[in-house]
Amino acid sequence: MFLDLAAGIAGVAVVLLIASDVFQSVIVPRPTYAWRPSALISRSGWRICGTIGFRMRNDDRREALYGVYAPLLLVTLMIFWVCALMLGFGLIFFALRGELKPPPQTYWAAVYYAGTSLLTLGYGDIIAQRGLARAVSLAAAGLGLGTFAIVTAFLFSLFAAFQRREAFIVTMRERTGAPPSGVDFLERHVDLDMLDDLGATFRRAEEWIADIMETHLAYPVLSYFRSTHDQQSWVGTIGALLDASTLVITTVDIGNVGPAKMLSRIGRHLVNDYTYYYDFEQDLTGSAGIDRTEFDKVYERLRAKGLRMREMEAAWIEFAALRGSYALPLNGMASWWRIPPALWIGDRSIIASRHAPAAPVRRSEG
Repeated sequence: MFLDLAAGIAGVAVVLLIASDVFQSVIVPRPTYAWRPSALISRSGWRICGTIGFRMRNDDRREALYGVYAPLLLVTLMIFWVCALMLGFGLIFFALRGELKPPPQTYWAAVYYAGTSLLTLGYGDIIAQRGLARAVSLAAAGLGLGTFAIVTAFLFSLFAAFQRREAFIVTMRERTGAPPSGVDFLERHVDLDMLDDLGATFRRAEEWIADIMETHLAYPVLSYFRSTHDQQSWVGTIGALLDASTLVITTVDIGNVGPAKMLSRIGRHLVNDYTYYYDFEQDLTGSAGIDRTEFDKVYERLRAKGLRMREMEAAWIEFAALRGSYALPLNGMASWWRIPPALWIGDRSIIASRHAPAAPVRRSEG
């Protein structure tokens, strides 16, 4: 009796844990910080995938490996949830084996009955004869159907959010270059005589970043989906837009400061949210993430394009202070998701050095 009671309690605990995991991962439309098995799977899997990919010397194979991780993670989580529910209900049915006909003689026979109930197969070789066993059988069938229905709808929502993200990245590719760069963004607008379009572009970028905040933090598996085009990434695009807005605010004198400030605020909001959510390293010193010589070279590049420039020393001080509010966390994001190195973003020696960056400590993956 004691062993049956212990098995029943353990089974209920497993079922509640997995049901809670599915609920928080799929239904709750906001970041969740509670410990969940799916978060452990996604974190551990990405560490393994990232380490294997980093040891590959062929860039195309590395990106192909990274690109398959997120879809494979979705399949893995579905299989894990179903199998865990089967094991949990198996413990409950083993504790209630006296109410089943014929009574399962082993735990795995009880798991088999749990699987037929959960998947609504109903072979009829084992049947529930009494009230509690019948109620649990119905609960297993309902939870199984509900899980499959919810996850199926969840997949459509994920792919829709992914397509919105990628549509903007493809549009920005012609403005930011590949890999994306805030400096290239400004230079191309000068070359194409599109400086008057900067304000509208910054406002579109605001809406895009807001969408990223609402979708990628609530459903973090989206963060692992790679961009569909070479040398592109959502992290790199955000970084390029932040750098471009920082240059407009502090360095170049071309107007559009208001839209640039609004873009900078929402972009830094996203970076700060990710920093807290994943517990990326914070830089209390406010380092700009680049040295003065790099800034001076960019300053001269932009001046050579005919842009009006603010006084260099004052511009550097303001630029370093503003970029220092997001530089290190942004690099933490770039390093964790191993995006293609870009100007000022990510570990630009990552491919040559063959030394992987240290993975940040994360609270949860939502």
